[in-house]
Amino acid sequence: MPPTLASLVQHSALKLTVRAGEDRLETPVRWAHVSELADPVPYMEGGELLLVTAMTLDAEDREAMRRYVRRLVGAGVVGLGFAVGVYYEDIPDALVEAAREEGLPLLAVPRRTPFLAISKAVSAAIAADQYRAVTAGFEAQRELTRAALAEGPPAVVARLAAYVDGWAALYDTSGAVVAAAPEWAARRAARLTADVERLRERAAPASAVVGGTDEDDRVELQSLGTGRRVRGALAVGTGAPLGTSERYAVHSAVALLTLSTERSRSLQAAEQRLGAAVLRMLLSGQPDHARAVAGDLYGGLLDAPFRLLIAEPAGEPDGDGTSSALGAFTEALESAAARAGETVLAVPDGTEDRVVVLAVDGGAVAAACTAAYAAKDADEAQVYVGLSAPTGPIAAAGAYKQCEQALSVARRRGRALVEHEELATGSILPLLADDAVRAFADGMLRALYEHDATGRGDLVASLRAWLSRHGQWDAAAADLGVHRHTLRYRMRRVEEILGRSLDDADVRMELWLALKATGEPQQSR
Repeated sequence: MPPTLASLVQHSALKLTVRAGEDRLETPVRWAHVSELADPVPYMEGGELLLVTAMTLDAEDREAMRRYVRRLVGAGVVGLGFAVGVYYEDIPDALVEAAREEGLPLLAVPRRTPFLAISKAVSAAIAADQYRAVTAGFEAQRELTRAALAEGPPAVVARLAAYVDGWAALYDTSGAVVAAAPEWAARRAARLTADVERLRERAAPASAVVGGTDEDDRVELQSLGTGRRVRGALAVGTGAPLGTSERYAVHSAVALLTLSTERSRSLQAAEQRLGAAVLRMLLSGQPDHARAVAGDLYGGLLDAPFRLLIAEPAGEPDGDGTSSALGAFTEALESAAARAGETVLAVPDGTEDRVVVLAVDGGAVAAACTAAYAAKDADEAQVYVGLSAPTGPIAAAGAYKQCEQALSVARRRGRALVEHEELATGSILPLLADDAVRAFADGMLRALYEHDATGRGDLVASLRAWLSRHGQWDAAAADLGVHRHTLRYRMRRVEEILGRSLDDADVRMELWLALKATGEPQQSR
């Protein structure tokens, strides 16, 4: 604790007595300052004990003393020490009354106590307090370091919360809470997601203070990481601003958690290289070799049905050749895996700006991916994702092709995520929603549209009806409301205009798909 007016009054060598403001003696003293100026306020910073002899003051003028004391209080002066027996044998009543009115502690300093002795006492107490704080901070640093080495980041968070007599929480790269202490703090920390997100948008290191109202605690947020992208955040909640030793502890925790994060990144890079080798073996049809290389790290992932997915950015790459959207996507899946205790393999796909992910079928990663991206378009999510059907090591190459096919459809449709199973079980018609397909259809049917525009027949509608009835003349003619001989004549005109035979199954298929691609409604005559 820093020195207070009470501790100075209790100092046996100073012999100070209290003449006013007895109820405010517990106020901390930042410094002791001597000034005989009639107005010392411009030279005050707040928190000082002002020492005077009243050499330039009219201490018996009540109105002058009221103005003098009022300005001192406004400047943050915490106490006034008056030397008795120098210019005044006792503190004038006018000054005592003014101090009592404003609640300013007024101390009588006996003649035999020099102001220098008071300044030394304050300085020594401040130095002792700082030494205690630094010593306590170093001890906290040792405790936190031992916790980090023995038990990891969750233990660091728990020790820090106990040391600051509050709570602490650790957030991962996605802004999710991965550790909190005490247990109830997880709910409090979850309410700060928006604040953590704003902190993550700033370059590390960054900090912010939130809360601190009468209804809420005061929370300090500290970013973790040394690079351009924030790798996590630490929240520390207390009922009051942190003291010196508590701040030492927080800074030590930030350093330890940042080192842990950077170490995790190095390990992650090594794991990524191993994962890339495993993936190459799977795609080249060497599942046994892939299992041997995967070992304990990825081996369990290959023992159960898994899903492959390929993701690529919807926008332009960043200046360094990578996509922040793709990085955020990968980090979100890895965070979901970490929270669920699930293994995931995520590696860059060759030199292209895209990533391949191998995750447990039905697990947290696959669920997080579909929940976050299935209902979004690419502009909103900023990524395209193609997801394979459940597969195993032997069929990994086929699953990779499924991913690429689904990714291609996602890109054409402008959707964030497309599952291959959706293509396999759905209709082929949505696949025709492509400018190139429409251009082909328009080119194939243009001559028929131009013929119909002259009013000499309804060849397009007739062709549609005939194809939909699989070439059955009577049924198609009935749909159109014409005689079958009229329909036969129209189909001969179609063949003449297009220069193609309707007896050819490929021609019938292409015409039918062209009609579907143009989306022309069926008409009757």
